[in-house]
Amino acid sequence: MAYIMVDIEADGPIPGDYSMIALGAVLVEDNLHQQFYSLLKPISDQYIPQALTVSDFSREDTLNFNNPEHVMKDFTAWIAKVSPDRPIFISDNHGFDWMFVCWYFTSQEVIRLG
Repeated sequence: MAYIMVDIEADGPIPGDYSMIALGAVLVEDNLHQQFYSLLKPISDQYIPQALTVSDFSREDTLNFNNPEHVMKDFTAWIAKVSPDRPIFISDNHGFDWMFVCWYFTSQEVIRLG
């Protein structure tokens, strides 16, 4: 079992209507060397400018970020690499962060949870 700390940034309060624009994760271990980070292109035309100020990105910046489907496939591969058995995800705001990650896994049809 591996603990993975996840943090995301988004351009609004809920997935689908708004987009996850940054995804970071680290395997919780002594040296914290196993890390994942990527920026994601928006999946929605909606965004809240004030939400972007948290990450210091403009809307124009985000439009040049990575394809979300590719990012989620890369994240899936990273999880499999650092956690050959059951990963346990933790976060400072688990409801918010994991809501986006779970939605992206499901909506991008990368993996099926369960």
